[in-house]
Amino acid sequence: MRPLLLASLMTATALPALAQEVNVYSHRQPELIQPLFDAFTAETGITVNSSFVDKGMVERLQAEGARSPADLILTVDVARLGEVKDAGVTQPIEDEALAAVPAALHDDENQWFALTTRARIVYASKERVAEGEVTTYEDLADPKWRGRICTRVFTHDYNVALTAAHLAHHGEEATRTWLEGIKANLTRKPEGGDRDQVKAIWAGECDIALGNTYYMGQMLSDDEQKAWADSVRIEFPTFQDGGTHVNVSGVAMTSAAPNRENALKLVEFLVSDEAQRIYAETNHEFPVKEGVARSELVASWGEFTADDLALSEISDLRPQALDLIEQVNFDG
Repeated sequence: MRPLLLASLMTATALPALAQEVNVYSHRQPELIQPLFDAFTAETGITVNSSFVDKGMVERLQAEGARSPADLILTVDVARLGEVKDAGVTQPIEDEALAAVPAALHDDENQWFALTTRARIVYASKERVAEGEVTTYEDLADPKWRGRICTRVFTHDYNVALTAAHLAHHGEEATRTWLEGIKANLTRKPEGGDRDQVKAIWAGECDIALGNTYYMGQMLSDDEQKAWADSVRIEFPTFQDGGTHVNVSGVAMTSAAPNRENALKLVEFLVSDEAQRIYAETNHEFPVKEGVARSELVASWGEFTADDLALSEISDLRPQALDLIEQVNFDG
């Protein structure tokens, strides 16, 4: 009996230590979020186990169901946050610390919250496009840009969200006409990623391209791509009745969340001043918390007024936006 009793006591003593962990499924590359997790562990003693899930996040969580080890989901783009919510694999997060996230930057049912933002801007050739020549997103459909625009496919989440924002501002018919106008202005069939468009500008294949702000930071830190970045400047277009379109990286709590209390502590940390600074600087993004300064590099790109359209509205309109993109055969 004594060995059994001793083993039982040892197990009971070990359980609290084993419970000091939180499990994260992440769409983001490990090197982009590890500094956050290291700082959280140093502060709390809670270990963060992160799994990089590039594709099939929803399918994996649905298959695991209530047995899922995942507590939190870290992902980018309102479309992906909307997908996990719509799939029923998340739960609301109620926590006073999340009051730091502006209302326009979280789900209206608290199923997901933004952690950083990025702007969907125009990269413009320094040589061939005058400063101030790019003004609005609507202007991209103007024939003056005929043969001068390149872009990644518009069925990509980033461009679907931008189209959904246009849809919210202007309605279906105007958005269809806008898409047709941009398509007519393309210099080539949509292909590649945002950085490939900047490379095309550098090579003289086009003059302007849509892209996310943070790619500038990534290119400037790459020996080969720095020349591409140096050939363009960032322009912050706006909607005619709004501001510059922004998207997010965000967090959601899974339905299963076996380590819910630890997960809440990590969420609280992610909206703290320290984490907002680390996250924004590591990823060249904008903090969501008021009063946390942008990195020196990000600040050098200039000021802009973010569109005040709620991201939850953009998320709701994404199926209609995608349908319009496919109707005009934008990527064909």
